[in-house]
Amino acid sequence: MFCTALSYITLRLLGEGADGGAGAMDKARKWILDRGGITCIPSWGKMWLSVLGVYDWKGNNPLPPEIWLLPYSIPIHPGRMWCHSRMVYLPMSYLYGKRFVGPINSMVLSLRRELYSQPYHQIDWNQARSQCAKEDLYYPHPLIQDILWGFFHKLDESLLMQWPFSKLRRNALTTVMQHIHYEDENTQYICLGPVNKVLNMVCCWVEDPNSMAYKCHLSRIKDYLWMAEDGMKMQGYNGSQLWDVALTVQAVLASNLVDEYGLMLKKAHDFIKNTQVRSNSSGNLNLWYRHISKGGWSFSTPDNGWPVSDCTAEGLKVVVRLSQMPSEMVGEAIAVDHLFDAVNLILSLQNSNGGFASYELTRSYAWLEMINPTEIFGDVMIDYQYVECTSAAIQGLRSFWKLYPGHRSEEIEACIAKAVNFIEGIQQPDGSWHGSWGVCYTYGTWFGIKGLLVGGRTYQNSSSIRRACDFLLSKQLHSGGWGESYLSSQDKVYTNLEGNKSHLVSTGWAMLALIGAGQAERDPTPLHRAARLLINSQMEDGDFPQQEIIGVFNSNCMISYSAYRNIFPIWALAEYLNHVILLSRSHSV
Repeated sequence: MFCTALSYITLRLLGEGADGGAGAMDKARKWILDRGGITCIPSWGKMWLSVLGVYDWKGNNPLPPEIWLLPYSIPIHPGRMWCHSRMVYLPMSYLYGKRFVGPINSMVLSLRRELYSQPYHQIDWNQARSQCAKEDLYYPHPLIQDILWGFFHKLDESLLMQWPFSKLRRNALTTVMQHIHYEDENTQYICLGPVNKVLNMVCCWVEDPNSMAYKCHLSRIKDYLWMAEDGMKMQGYNGSQLWDVALTVQAVLASNLVDEYGLMLKKAHDFIKNTQVRSNSSGNLNLWYRHISKGGWSFSTPDNGWPVSDCTAEGLKVVVRLSQMPSEMVGEAIAVDHLFDAVNLILSLQNSNGGFASYELTRSYAWLEMINPTEIFGDVMIDYQYVECTSAAIQGLRSFWKLYPGHRSEEIEACIAKAVNFIEGIQQPDGSWHGSWGVCYTYGTWFGIKGLLVGGRTYQNSSSIRRACDFLLSKQLHSGGWGESYLSSQDKVYTNLEGNKSHLVSTGWAMLALIGAGQAERDPTPLHRAARLLINSQMEDGDFPQQEIIGVFNSNCMISYSAYRNIFPIWALAEYLNHVILLSRSHSV
């Protein structure tokens, strides 16, 4: 419903007729109406349609801006939530608090007639607040949430919009707008992600249509637009530049083809050095609920301004590796104090239980998920700790420590030891780890094994690694590859692709994990079978085919990593050559 309704409305706003699109508009409208009309759109859609004037604000669950005035010590304070949720609900609360509605024109009135199963003026908006199409309902509201929203709905309508409590609303809106401007200015108007970027832009326009802030926002929209082979799209971030480059460099270095690709490595090295965030956000970080950022790397570019634990770790790994290579080949090494800054950031992100979250420390409690209002996403309320982030963090620290064993060595060793215990503690009973940023158990298990290896665990001394290898081997397909479906992430149960189809990226992850855990010494046959699949899948131009979507976030939203189709087959085959084929030859000599 969310995608269908918004796509339909967007097409109408762009000039497509209600009966246009060679029947596509009729089909979409029928699909929407057959499921109860757009009162059944999830809450994010309800908010957008309220701004447009196609839906009434009374049909929204409360998004009171006053929550930003609460003491930070209260667990539900937005400053303690996951930064993506915090930054999305910040501008949403402003628009809700203002009850802003755009101009009501003939198009808006027509959409009101087209997309509801009953006349607009007869809709029970209070009932509509809790309606959501079953196709979209990934996280149903618990009863406690419905009670909570019902209470705040009555409170907001009866008190907060009336004098003298309206003064509190004005103060809250002022505070929220200050936070919006802070986010805009410290990210060069790119913002953390596309959702809060566009919402912030609307808020700046509502505040002042002629403001410089609004104009700055307009100039950065293009950062999110991607012209693909099948049309223009809005990216889920302003790119994955740093992440893709760091992984690509590691794949090329593993191949030992550095003489052939020295120029590429030099360009990548320069990019990574120039992409490091070199200062913290402005002002009092505690006032704006921001973690330090100096020394980190974001997922994309430094303008984004939000370093991520695993991105920082992968960036650190690469610049440490390249700093040990001839400068005439890969360029000058990164400044040592820049490495120290990266280490400092990583160390600052470890939680007391040893795990690493994504952008910040985990600031609140998992029970907060009971008030997850999104319906369409899971695990969005706090910054959880992840096997991927934890493993990457200690891999980065270990690579640094090997080169600079005298710098904060006790802290680094303690950090790695705690992280290893955390990784072992969250292993699934079947030996896998659940991956939250890639599909899914194959991805998580690769990181789990790599993290334990960094901590000194081996197949021989670690039952966790042995169980993980058994898990991966049990999932190898008849074709020799692995092929995990996005349904694993959604349902939290390992699921093969339809028809037991192999996926080259899943196969690469599994191979890298098994090779790292010494599978070649025990029985190389599974690796030979997997390598044969990768080799035979390469196309004549050297490319590997794009297959099913392989990235994920928040359990139920998939994301495309188009470069993965080449990065991981290359990386896996490189490790296979060096640690399986050449190893067997050296043993036979």
